[in-house]
Amino acid sequence: MSVKPRRVKITDTTLRDAHQSLMATRMRTEDMLPIAELMDSIGYHSLEVWGGATFDSCMRFLEEDPWERLRLLKQKFKKTKLQMLLRGQNIVGYRHYADDVLQKFIHYAVKNGIDIIRIFDALNDLRNMEKAIYYTKQEGAHAQGTISYTVSPLHDIPHFIKLGKELKDLGSDSICIKDMAGLIAPYDAYELVKGLKEATGLPVQLHCHYTSGMASMAYLKAIEAGADIIDTASAAVALGSSQPPTDSFVAALKNTPYDTGLDIEKVAKVAEHFKEVRKKYNIPLEVALGVDTNVLSYQIPGGMISNLASQLAQQNASHLLNEVLQEVPRVRKELGYPPLVTPSSQIVGTQAVINVITKERYKMVITEVKNYLKGLYGKPPGPVDPDLVKKVLKDEKPYEGRPADLLEPQVEKAREEIKEYITQEEDVFSYILFPQVALPFFKARAAKGNNLGKGQAPGPGQKKGTGAPNKRGNNPVSYNWSNYFKIDSSLLMEQEGRQGPVYPV
Repeated sequence: MSVKPRRVKITDTTLRDAHQSLMATRMRTEDMLPIAELMDSIGYHSLEVWGGATFDSCMRFLEEDPWERLRLLKQKFKKTKLQMLLRGQNIVGYRHYADDVLQKFIHYAVKNGIDIIRIFDALNDLRNMEKAIYYTKQEGAHAQGTISYTVSPLHDIPHFIKLGKELKDLGSDSICIKDMAGLIAPYDAYELVKGLKEATGLPVQLHCHYTSGMASMAYLKAIEAGADIIDTASAAVALGSSQPPTDSFVAALKNTPYDTGLDIEKVAKVAEHFKEVRKKYNIPLEVALGVDTNVLSYQIPGGMISNLASQLAQQNASHLLNEVLQEVPRVRKELGYPPLVTPSSQIVGTQAVINVITKERYKMVITEVKNYLKGLYGKPPGPVDPDLVKKVLKDEKPYEGRPADLLEPQVEKAREEIKEYITQEEDVFSYILFPQVALPFFKARAAKGNNLGKGQAPGPGQKKGTGAPNKRGNNPVSYNWSNYFKIDSSLLMEQEGRQGPVYPV
């Protein structure tokens, strides 16, 4: 059967999602810049370089300014479009922010070099994406509406096709299927891509993680169905919980109707560079190479499993991991089957850990579960458990509107709070998003004369509290609640004068 030739495009994720997945987002800018000119000459559709967890990690762990990273990369990449991941109304944080913050953040992201913004919401609630899509187009950038793919009794092919049509109606320039857990099976990928192409007429891009081992097969079937773009990573930082290798797909599609047209020799040189770079970082072998069958059994993303193991290790409760893995799907069902992506993955996972450790389900409830049930994250995909709602909210009624409509403007207040530390307008948004991280960063920057980020990056294995799970030994399980749900303390709820991440029901 003859196939009409069409070039499949590649978005390379090496400079963002690949190292976020394998290196806990620790790759330094100084490891990116030397290879940038070569990467720029290859002919990628785009390079994902910013957003997601990189913004937080730059300041929190690397003593780097994320805005300066973007500017430096833009100076090097003169031909290739730069792309970022935006968490809808959450921007690059873990909660909703006011519209004035979202609008100005997108303005400065585009001004500093971003061409394509991939916009998603953890609940696939379009109300949390519509403003981001509008502001992106207002700035003249490409707005990519994103479907957070998951598996549940509520999520089937027709559901996602309907969502794709609604994203088009909001003004999306293209559609991305974001398979953060590597759950999409090859033939489901074929049907979904085919359906989206027919229903929307827009370019369709597939983003998968290799955690389940199905991503390359899913990509090939998606390409056969008409996928325009696939996300891959340089071979040195591919596979495991990262994306399929760019090198392999360039080779696999060569001399076929889907030939990428990329130079395999140049792609190989990029991989050689990052093979040297990765020696600086501690990448656990199971993260880099393994196929995680827990993903298939429990629909839990690989990175989420490592976080659960870390939380349990901090409580001297690693022996409870299997119980927690079984508890996660129960909690997810009771919360209406949210896709497990930031921040819903942290919310579901942390509550599952607490349910198991306390030996009584929902004896303690994290603040973010209460806020979720209150409707402050948006509309759950399906019905939530009525008994859980009654237990947590008592007689309080969930909010049914757009969560950001509850928020007052934040920009001017924040600018006043940090006026003595501002060296660029972008600092205001770093502070709004991560106040507990940005303020010490600004102070250190002032003390060091802006000469930050010169040391070696710690790998994920070097970060305190994220090593291999401890064996139980003779130590009892300890309830160190401060280790749960690691977000800024400014985001925690105060109740009766006490601030904390959990509260008793």
